[in-house]
Amino acid sequence: MEDKKATKQRVGAWCLDIGLVLLLIAADQLTKSAAVSYLAEKEDLILIDGVLQLHYLENRGAAFSMLQNAQIVFVIAALIMACAVILVLSRVPSGKRYLAWHLCLSMIFAGGIGNLIDRLRLSYVIDFIYVSLINFPVFNVADICVSVGVAVLVIFLLFVWKEEDMRFLERKNRKQTPER
Repeated sequence: MEDKKATKQRVGAWCLDIGLVLLLIAADQLTKSAAVSYLAEKEDLILIDGVLQLHYLENRGAAFSMLQNAQIVFVIAALIMACAVILVLSRVPSGKRYLAWHLCLSMIFAGGIGNLIDRLRLSYVIDFIYVSLINFPVFNVADICVSVGVAVLVIFLLFVWKEEDMRFLERKNRKQTPER
């Protein structure tokens, strides 16, 4: 009976992960499509004067224009990130206690894949959200997903979860080294 319940919870967790990833990727790609349609080669759309505006940008690098035209680096990094997230998600237990793990990792995965889609399809990432108040680099929904996912994960790792809450990350079947 317990195995059926655990399996059902595990399937539910994977459905949540996959559903959230698909929803966030769709939101990212739809907003980028809207940015191309309504912002490309047009004046910026001022949302809050002096604070927030929509500004179309084709980003061929990373934040602050680092590594311009190094697409292969970004593609490889995104693929490594995706594999790492899938590996960790496969080990995260189901249940309310681990919901934040599932949400954060799904956000990070979706954001990485959202920008990877642009890089593979266009050779650049479409950015369009600009916080002019602090002259922050132009970003997109995928960037928000990665940033929020990482930030919340770090906060939980530092202030909420204890060591025993993360035992699932330990390698299974680790060979015991004999004491000398």
